[in-house]
Amino acid sequence: MIAIDPEKISTKENYKFLIGSIIPRPIALVTTQSHDGILNIGPFSYFNIVAADPPMVSVSVQRKSGICKDTARNAMETKEFVIHIIDEDIVSDANETAAELPAGESELTRTHFSLAESDVVKVPSLKEPKIRFECVLEQAVPLGGHEEAPACDLLIGKIVRYHIADDLYQDGKIHAEKLKPVSRLAGNFYSKLGEIFEIARPE
Repeated sequence: MIAIDPEKISTKENYKFLIGSIIPRPIALVTTQSHDGILNIGPFSYFNIVAADPPMVSVSVQRKSGICKDTARNAMETKEFVIHIIDEDIVSDANETAAELPAGESELTRTHFSLAESDVVKVPSLKEPKIRFECVLEQAVPLGGHEEAPACDLLIGKIVRYHIADDLYQDGKIHAEKLKPVSRLAGNFYSKLGEIFEIARPE
């Protein structure tokens, strides 16, 4: 095997090793809103479960030259955000929200998404995704980089409301085949769910 010291290679090389190795990655499509009422939408594949009691999830939002992205800044200012699970039916529109737009311009205009009022948080939700989580910010942790300019903001969100499409939820379970989730690979590549297999956990 090749052995590589991460401190002796560039940030770009570390990034490529990580996104090429840690696959497939679930994708959170996050809506936030500024104090001025501007809706921000963005996809993030540094996303996962943190805990079930209470239910919490994490989203790592990478900074650019040490500057917070709109998603992180809005979430930290308003303490709210909504996470939507990306599926095959919405992946093209979700991808459009990754465009770098000027501050004050919403990514919604690049998509066919429509808005839905959230139950608990003030941030609007998107109607089309089959699953969404309304979240309040539990904690925001700047990480990496150096003290003056962290590399990312790790957002920990506590879920305060689940929204799940009726046909996905049966017998207390969410059916993955009906959700048709899409995951992130490296470069411009994504993957579908693929073959499902079961292995019983040992006692």
